[in-house]
Amino acid sequence: MQFGGLGPGKIPRMSFLVVFDLDGTLVDSREDLAASVNDVLAAIGSAPLAMADVIQMVGDGARTLVERALARAGASADAVDIDDALARFHRCYADRLLNTTRPYPGIDEVLAHLRPRCSLAVLTNKPIAPTRRILGAWQWSEVFGRVIGGDEVWGRKPDPAGLRDLMDWAGTPPGETMLVGDSMVDIETARAVGATACVARWGFGHARGDLVLRGDELLAESPADVIRLLASRT
Repeated sequence: MQFGGLGPGKIPRMSFLVVFDLDGTLVDSREDLAASVNDVLAAIGSAPLAMADVIQMVGDGARTLVERALARAGASADAVDIDDALARFHRCYADRLLNTTRPYPGIDEVLAHLRPRCSLAVLTNKPIAPTRRILGAWQWSEVFGRVIGGDEVWGRKPDPAGLRDLMDWAGTPPGETMLVGDSMVDIETARAVGATACVARWGFGHARGDLVLRGDELLAESPADVIRLLASRT
């Protein structure tokens, strides 16, 4: 199979595990996340935050996102029950999960290219229920052999337990494992197990400008670059 002029590359069948982050890597979910956060703020009488400000807070799980948003809005920790605010966020986000969230351009083609050649998985800090809804909406449920969410027993990235479990599942050592993600937590997770970190520079995590790179990461300007970079590692 060929697309985008890249050709099939040198990737041997199923010799590599490619793990994808979800938000900011596979899908652009900025608007739905920001709107749900602002629903929480509206419920306590706080002014909404700009989408760019909310996205600065994404990546470490829903509770941390809500805590950061409340602090940015100036809400007193004594006046707001964080569990109630988090529950409201989950309800609001479940209602609008797919209103504007869409795959990044080129993602479908990359997944179609890699699926017969690599083991594919998702490792995200988003809870597993909305993760599976998003994957199902874009017919990706059968594309990924394993999916791990942030509320499961392995914990959230940068805890490497989930990535280690995926490597055990695929039977791949660190040198044959790549984690594609847009944020520092993805890079730290890959480093923790010695896997290759591929930075999704098209994602909103990279746009925050807080990545601290060592120089051994792979830098993908677009989803199609993942194929070229993976071929260079095999």
